[in-house]
Amino acid sequence: MAKKSIALKIRKTHRYLGLFIGIQFIMWTVSGLYFSWSNINEIHGDQFRKQKPNLTSFNQLISPSQLENKPAIQSIELKEINHQPYYWVNKKTLYNALNGDVKGVISEQEALFVAQKYMKDELKVKNIKLITQVDAHHEYREKLLPAYVISYHDNEAVKAYVSANDGTFQTIRHRSWRWFDFLWMTHTMDYEGRDNMNNFLLRSFSLLGLITVLSGFLLWYISSPSIRKLKKLFFKR
Repeated sequence: MAKKSIALKIRKTHRYLGLFIGIQFIMWTVSGLYFSWSNINEIHGDQFRKQKPNLTSFNQLISPSQLENKPAIQSIELKEINHQPYYWVNKKTLYNALNGDVKGVISEQEALFVAQKYMKDELKVKNIKLITQVDAHHEYREKLLPAYVISYHDNEAVKAYVSANDGTFQTIRHRSWRWFDFLWMTHTMDYEGRDNMNNFLLRSFSLLGLITVLSGFLLWYISSPSIRKLKKLFFKR
């Protein structure tokens, strides 16, 4: 009777744990399948990019020491925006590399020029708008703001993002990436920011999943006729 009672308790524990975490187990499996069958380069949107962006050579650039207000330079990068060279200094200020003038945020037309350098020519622009803030679930989260989002006429709902401060081509987003992002959220169980692999919910469900599997093995061990036969043979000896 004691063994039957223990087996019944284990069976109930296994059953209710399975019901409780079963949906999450399904999501882990579905997301894992999607990840393993996806081409990560396509998820990144490489199929919409030009293989080699069109780059321009410039002459007669001024020395960074001649820039307006003469900033103390810690980092500097040369950028091309609408056929004009610019210095991006200290990851903060954009200067015209021909005359040293400070430049504010880039215009829509300049953002379109930057996007055109990287995006394939067959993609046709649908609209462009400036975004200044996003939430933790936005597809452009954790990247430079403000930014221009350029939407294209395409079945994949392709969007390109260009930083308004320095004219950097930031990223591409499309439907397959958005599915990947959603499934990644269900995989990590980070429903606030999606990228925290050390959250309490994931740890709890992982532990419960382990307990569920171990309870299944224990239940099999206790109730298996083969194990009982082996025990009888062993103890007879």
